[in-house]
Amino acid sequence: MKSAVIYWSGTGNTEMMAKAIAEGAGAELFSVSEFSGNIADYDRIAFGCSAMGAEVLEEDEFEPFFTSIEGSLSGKTIALFGSYGWGDGEWMRNWEERVKEDGAVLFGNEGLIVNETPSDDDLAKCREFGENLIK
Repeated sequence: MKSAVIYWSGTGNTEMMAKAIAEGAGAELFSVSEFSGNIADYDRIAFGCSAMGAEVLEEDEFEPFFTSIEGSLSGKTIALFGSYGWGDGEWMRNWEERVKEDGAVLFGNEGLIVNETPSDDDLAKCREFGENLIK
């Protein structure tokens, strides 16, 4: 089974989460700007993006990337994660629904979100999230 963690991070919080998830999963780790592979080559993928603006995915880099690969997600196990600083997680709920509509299997039935900078406990949860993703 081949797995990847692909993320966008503005402040480094989501990047910290991505590294911990990739460590737990033994997955390849890519920032969205570094990923040049083919989504079809991966069985399980964790996508990470922090909440931006009015609780949306980052619009200049991550959203165009995610839109471009949505047609390749059907039947794949997809995990979602990210950090936020305001709001109540609406961006994640919207993203979860979108992934389900794409025909993917949403890992854990919901994404993993952390408010602001991940604590040591949060990072331990991220590693566990990654470990469970590949089981």
